[in-house]
Amino acid sequence: MLLDFAEIYHQYSGMVYRVALRMTGRVEEAEEVTQDVFLSVHRHLGAFSGKSTIKTWVYRIAVNCSLNAIKKAGRKRPEVRMEEGFDAPDSRQDVHEAVEKEAAEEKIQALLNEVSEDERACLLLRAQEGLSYEDIARSLGVNINTVKTRIRRARETMIAAYQNKRGKI
Repeated sequence: MLLDFAEIYHQYSGMVYRVALRMTGRVEEAEEVTQDVFLSVHRHLGAFSGKSTIKTWVYRIAVNCSLNAIKKAGRKRPEVRMEEGFDAPDSRQDVHEAVEKEAAEEKIQALLNEVSEDERACLLLRAQEGLSYEDIARSLGVNINTVKTRIRRARETMIAAYQNKRGKI
């Protein structure tokens, strides 16, 4: 199987960046993680065995690199800094919508900060990237029941945090 690095990068760079941004909570770290992921993909592309899909393999590298970045930074929870995508608005309505969008992103990130890194990875791969439980399990190298449990716990934790912090986040 001949794999083209440029094609892999083109197809999965956005997904890798989104996962890294949600996992780390910082634009700068997400950019670094994205670079690290594709350096690793490039370095190990020849060793890719095809036991999983390329997408699953790239997800696994993205999650592992994100977790390593969090550990390296010495943080348990990512900081809430979601300035990504905040362009200069053109009108008063655009300003209002942009401010609301940024506030919503910060609330979502604050809720994600309440769950463990492992739970966050499962939840993001399911909710944001639309992976099946089976693909998440393969991506993370865990049992499918572990994935289901992590997602359930993450959702329960986020709901409880939302209810406790209503109006504070």
